Amino acid sequence: MLRLGKREFGPHEPVIMAIVNRTPDSFYDQGATFRDEPALARVEQAVADGAAIIDIGGVKAGPGEEVTAEEEARRTVGFVAEVRRRFPDVIISVDTWRAEVGEAVCEAGADLLNDAWGGVDPGLAEVAARHRVGLVCTHAGGAEPRTRPHRIEYDDVMADILDVTVGLAERALALGVPRESIMIDPGHDFGKNTRHSLEATRRLDEMVATGWPVLVSLSNKDFVGETLDRPVKERVVGTLATTAVSAWLGAQVYRVHEVAETRQVLEMVAAIAGHRAPAVARRGLA
Repeated sequence: MLRLGKREFGPHEPVIMAIVNRTPDSFYDQGATFRDEPALARVEQAVADGAAIIDIGGVKAGPGEEVTAEEEARRTVGFVAEVRRRFPDVIISVDTWRAEVGEAVCEAGADLLNDAWGGVDPGLAEVAARHRVGLVCTHAGGAEPRTRPHRIEYDDVMADILDVTVGLAERALALGVPRESIMIDPGHDFGKNTRHSLEATRRLDEMVATGWPVLVSLSNKDFVGETLDRPVKERVVGTLATTAVSAWLGAQVYRVHEVAETRQVLEMVAAIAGHRAPAVARRGLA
């Protein structure tokens, strides 16, 4: 059972997390949701399309202009409060690695802290425990926030992923984060080259076997672009293919840009797996 905010999800119930970047320089939308009104419109559309979680980020993952904790909080805290006011039942996640930002957004109404940089600030898990909110425990290969991997090597990339993410999850549990609100994430692209991310994908069932719910953040990432030799705006098909494989292997939560398309993929995989009935049944009956 996965419990986030006011929602509970069964073990075979896929969950969509929609990305809302509160940054002027995000790699995919180039700042389309930096201002409040476009960002709120994005939230409304994502919820209508089937997103259960809205993931709000104030700092782009890649290198770029320095963003202080104060500026990150300025971009996210008030927006979290407004989303909570307008959408009282949606699960609000904030993508941050900083404990002080985590503290502020939890006070504003966040339900989940998405730590994409692998516990680089140990205080973030303590914030999650204190506020009794969820936590995403991610493998980032020991990389510093906002850096790109350079000639990184692993004897066994999945063994390293399991060691790090399960360790972070167990620490969070010991601190007091509710067990049913902790997820683990292999961290595609983070501290990894393309071959590492592909291997992590085909071995996702090993993460699922730990019993912790698995979140994957695949949307339009570089490993998709390099695999297919496609620029950022032409990676949707590759992303959806990877989503289908991840769903078949048991991942539960999907952090995405394209909500409606992802929902169709997840529903189709669930039907093939026998976890969901077809929406209609007419063929062969007339």
